[in-house]
Amino acid sequence: MGILKNDKLIVGYDLGNHFSQISYAVSADGEAETLSQVAGAQNYNIPTALCKRTGVNQWFYGKEALRNAAEQQGILVENLVELALDGEPILVEEDSYDPVSLLTLFFKRSLGLLSQAGTSEKLGALMITCERLDQGMVELLNEVVNRLRLKTEKIYFQSHTESFYYYMLHQPRELWKARSVLFDYRWDRIKIYAMDYNRHTTPIVTFIEENEAELPERYRDIDGEALTEGEKHNLDRAFLKLADTVFHDRAVSSVFLIGDGFSEDWMKDSLRFLCRGRRVFQGNNLFSKGACHGVQERLVVSQAGKEYIFLGDDKLKANIGMDIFNQGQASYLAILDAGINWYEADQITELYLQEGNQISLKIMPLVGKEFRVAQITLEDLPGGVSRLQMRLYLETESRLAVEVEDLGFGEIRPSTGKIWREMIELYE
Repeated sequence: MGILKNDKLIVGYDLGNHFSQISYAVSADGEAETLSQVAGAQNYNIPTALCKRTGVNQWFYGKEALRNAAEQQGILVENLVELALDGEPILVEEDSYDPVSLLTLFFKRSLGLLSQAGTSEKLGALMITCERLDQGMVELLNEVVNRLRLKTEKIYFQSHTESFYYYMLHQPRELWKARSVLFDYRWDRIKIYAMDYNRHTTPIVTFIEENEAELPERYRDIDGEALTEGEKHNLDRAFLKLADTVFHDRAVSSVFLIGDGFSEDWMKDSLRFLCRGRRVFQGNNLFSKGACHGVQERLVVSQAGKEYIFLGDDKLKANIGMDIFNQGQASYLAILDAGINWYEADQITELYLQEGNQISLKIMPLVGKEFRVAQITLEDLPGGVSRLQMRLYLETESRLAVEVEDLGFGEIRPSTGKIWREMIELYE
């Protein structure tokens, strides 16, 4: 493809607090495959855990960590993502450990599974996906990536929601000609993702509505003792009612069931209902494959990727620019484009202000509201022509930061060194 060498792997890494998964492809348009911690088996879940062997500085990860802890050979450390976000030191055998370092160690050890397809030194591009990407999670992932010192600069992040979108984008179109619904059943809840489109826009805007539903208390511990026949029947009916509410007489092309909570042992009436005029799929590696497809779209945009754009919670939902004069002609300067991830939105540009002390930014939502103009006043800016450096970046999903630095105007006027900062709420 001219983007990566033939021996470089494209990797999607689903990082979860309880377990993680790794998928890979060998080209920008190749099929995504998922790695198993047990070679030759379809056991994709890698427990996000470490175990320190008693009395020595030896660490096991994943299933080996659980096995050694069960055999009382060491101290188990679970919930590595949650611990790293919390930031408090972890005490293991009276020694204190940095939780970010432990998460980094798990990540590094688990990437060793790429030896099944090629060594970790042949990593060409990496997408890390997780359930939600807030500011704290983005900062944590950046810190882990910095410590890993991977031999590639093509490292990206995306949410599970966006991974679902990219997974669907790489499926046959008949599966997403109408609404697609994903049910993710793990532990104490079912999370629902419903993908819809606004086909009146160009490109076609894709939305994914997210909801959560809880099941009766008795059915939450899916790893516990077997359900009675009566409990299976009640769970079946509860899920059927939930699915009927989600579909709400809407056309649905495809349904995806992921997570260990789903079992044909109790899905009787609900499964028959799901299969009426719809394609139904069950598995548990959708997000890591979707992350892999997300990298592929970054490298070479597919035809579907050109026709559709995804606007999720992590996306900038407005075009931001300025009306300027370029060589005496009125024109528009695009600075930040809608559709990029908020944590990747960062642009620096230089401009000349001929008079006054105000900069006007045009904020144009992709859907819905009319455009508006945000004025930035540069207090105490010297008169005359000024050369300015302006940086625009997002601090959160909806808050735009603007930094303007006075660069002076050559020998005519030296720089004052002043920097103006202003925050703008994008979606008022």
